[in-house]
Amino acid sequence: MSKARNNPLNSFAAHAALIAYTLIALFPVFVILINSFKTRKAIFRDPLALPEADTFTLIGYQTVLKQGDFFLYFQNSMIVTVVSLTLVLLFGAMAAFALAEYKFKGNMLMGLYLALGIMIPIRIGTVAILEMMVSSGLVNTLWALILVYTAQGLPLAVFILSEFMRQVSDDLKNAGRIDGLSEYTIFFRLVLPLVRPAMATVAVFNMIPIWNDLWFPLILAPAEETKTLTLGSQVFIGQFVTDWNAVLSALSMAILPVMILYVIFSRQLIRGITSGAVK
Repeated sequence: MSKARNNPLNSFAAHAALIAYTLIALFPVFVILINSFKTRKAIFRDPLALPEADTFTLIGYQTVLKQGDFFLYFQNSMIVTVVSLTLVLLFGAMAAFALAEYKFKGNMLMGLYLALGIMIPIRIGTVAILEMMVSSGLVNTLWALILVYTAQGLPLAVFILSEFMRQVSDDLKNAGRIDGLSEYTIFFRLVLPLVRPAMATVAVFNMIPIWNDLWFPLILAPAEETKTLTLGSQVFIGQFVTDWNAVLSALSMAILPVMILYVIFSRQLIRGITSGAVK
């Protein structure tokens, strides 16, 4: 068992698989990026070719920066994504800790009720959500999107984190209680550091759908001052004519923060995958 755990070939194979997966996942990003610097004819003639002297152009980026407030859209998307993920991780971890740590009547039913959110898409309740936001005065505010995305991500967060919370040693938590630590201190200082790979998994699973969502920004926050990057980019897509240079340029500029957030959250995820692969 110890030889298999310490075998460098297993570690090399795990890292090689991760590198191969990363390259495959980044290939569409590479295609979008190189085509954002090419003329429209070059895009359709040879989409996999690199931009050359006669095909290179910055017209797409110039159009994006001149038409619409791209930096405002970018700021709105960043605020909505970061705040939503923070609330999902915080409240999801607290709910998962309560379900895993405390035994009470209806514990299992409560877990099943929260898990229903994974199976029932939140978009089914769009009309009811819109009525709630109208009555609350939150339409055309970023808080409307933040609340919806938080509710959307909580079921999956509770489902994943509760399983990891149950694996945390009871002796460690009881030792903290003997030392006089409060339940909040045990949760934040003892339990959370041990479930960081699971929290990274939840963050990665929720980050991309929030950043790329078009439905709820179009329904709840279509005003110019609250448009997200995905909704703002739709101005370049028409019914009959699409400005592909601008669309690809906007997508290229939108990819950078997503990749940064992915790297931040995926470090713990990759660490958990590689450590489990060599056990």
